Parts: sequence; C-alpha cells; structure tokens
Amino acid sequence: MKLNVYSTATETACKLIQYINEILMQEPDKVYNIAFSGGLTPALMYDLWANDFVESTPWNRIHFWWVDERCVRPENSESNYGQMRSLLLNIAPIPHENIFRIKGENKPEYEAVRYTTLAKKLIPLRNGLPLFDIVLLGVGDDGHTSSIFPGQEHLLSSPDIYEDTYNPHTGQKRVALTGRTILNASKVIFLVTGKNKSSIIKEIFSGGDSYPASYIANHANSPEFFMDEYAASEI
Repeated sequence: MKLNVYSTATETACKLIQYINEILMQEPDKVYNIAFSGGLTPALMYDLWANDFVESTPWNRIHFWWVDERCVRPENSESNYGQMRSLLLNIAPIPHENIFRIKGENKPEYEAVRYTTLAKKLIPLRNGLPLFDIVLLGVGDDGHTSSIFPGQEHLLSSPDIYEDTYNPHTGQKRVALTGRTILNASKVIFLVTGKNKSSIIKEIFSGGDSYPASYIANHANSPEFFMDEYAASEI
C-alpha cells in the first residue's frame, strides 16, 4: 500500500485530482473508465475539481461510473449521483454521453443487473470482469467501503459485478460494486480525511482482513491512500 499524506483535506483532494490528471495524460488517446464514490470527502474534491481544475482536465476522455448508490431519486440529498451532478457534472464541460449513473430510483435488484449489463457492454473486460482504469473508494468509520459493510463479506467474493445491498445501520437499500471487480481494476485509490477516520485507518494498516475496506486494501494490486494528517494520525 502506498500512503500519500497531506496537511489538510483540501490539499489532499487537490493532490488526488492532480494525480488523476497525470494518469489521464499518460495515454492521450485513451478513454478512461473511472468509478467514483460519494460522501463528504469526495464532495470537497468534486467542488475543487469544478472550480480549480476545470481547464486542466480532459473531460471528454473520462467515462463516469459509480462505485455505489443509495436507492433514492437523483434529487434526494443522499444521492451520490445527485451530489456529483450539482458540484461537478453540471459545471464542467463533460459530454452527457460520458456519464453512466446508477439509477437509484429503480428497484435495486433490477438496477444491479441493468448496471452490470451496461458495464460489461461498455468497459473492456479482463478475467471476465469490467476493467476499470480507476476505482475511487472511501472508508467508513465502521470499515465499510463501496456499500460493503461488516457482515456483508459475501459481497467481496460475489460472482456478480454489482449487487443490491443495504446499510445495516439504517436499512437503506443500495447498489454496490462488489469486491472481485474492485480488485480487477487497474488502480484502486482510497480517499480518506478527518480525525474520525483515524482509528479505522490504524486498523487497516495494522494488517488483517477484519473489515471490507481492509480486505480490499490488502488484496488490491498496489492500492494507494490519499489522506490528510488527521486521518493518518494513528499510523
């Protein structure tokens, strides 16, 4: 695991944007399939991206996918797509046809199948699974990632690409990218900020597969962490 630590959440988000743009420039003729996560930390990144890096990003070469989605309509404040739409997608010059959202308003069991089919159709395959160029993940303070919560470890080895699942704390239904496809990605990046994440980050870096996030971190090919000093304060 490669660890990148910066002073503040803002600096961390900016460095990650710059890093993604550097990756995009490595193959100027390639279209990159990137799966994005929601949450407070990505929200800061999306806002900075739209305002400070809009001119330096080749938007036409990014295909936007989602790691997971809450089963709500896009207008709902909890929608990962809706969050990104208001902060970035409606501001940056992103071609509409480059955006592939999980439809949270659909029945989750049907939407997981529809989105799986779409991903397999439009994304190159490796090992029979969609090969995302980048999967951008967060870490919950309970150790979940991609809406794979503790107690739902079957989703880490599921043969399906996306599955319908739920938040065990609230019962909210979700659609989530499963472990095998995350691990199949060319690059897995965790973005984590805040003192409230320091304990779980300590657990992840102390080894073992106790949490879904630590399982992904330990089994992904050269995963990278972008963190602020608060999140990294216990390691």
